[in-house]
Amino acid sequence: MSTKPPSPSLTERRKAATQLDIARAAAELFTERGPDGTTAEDIAHRAGVALRTFYRYFRSKQDAVAPLLAGGADRWREQLAAAGPEPGTGLPQLLERSIAASLTPADEAGAEGLRWTRGLLRAAAEDPALRAVWYRVNQESEERLREVVAALAGPGADPLEVRLAAAAATDAIRIALESWAETETETGATGPDAEGSPAALAVRCLRELTGGMRLFGPGVSE
Repeated sequence: MSTKPPSPSLTERRKAATQLDIARAAAELFTERGPDGTTAEDIAHRAGVALRTFYRYFRSKQDAVAPLLAGGADRWREQLAAAGPEPGTGLPQLLERSIAASLTPADEAGAEGLRWTRGLLRAAAEDPALRAVWYRVNQESEERLREVVAALAGPGADPLEVRLAAAAATDAIRIALESWAETETETGATGPDAEGSPAALAVRCLRELTGGMRLFGPGVSE
């Protein structure tokens, strides 16, 4: 039986597109003016929607950037799940490779996504509500990742180890992006071999966080 989720309806696609338009408008304004200098009305006007439309989708101005912050993680999990287990390749290698690929932009759209994230993380340093949105997005991503990791690890995997692996992978990406946002390393410096890049930092974080885990021991899932 196929586990592929059904394709979204036209209404769902339009809703997602509107949410993303609002998220981009919020990110632009937060980068230009900071969260304190931006209102929900400003965001709605920049996005070209009515204020009531803004509040139909989002509870606050900070909440408006959640789709932008979550987009990369959503695509990463989908690609990881679609790839599935590979003969002769263990879970550590699968996660490392997928994380590095997800943080190495293949085109300008990918590089733009990293720039948006950097700008928002810098703005979040002075805004507790924006930081709360970032942490919530990561928590939700971790919870959804558990099912993917469980499928990759196999039916005999310890549920606690699966949960720890999902947490480690999520935190590796989060900490890498936060650390990268504090630097001036250009988005052009990408890939797991580019020192200081999001991909290199995330792979390093993953190895440090999973060093004592049995799922990441020699021979596991191979």
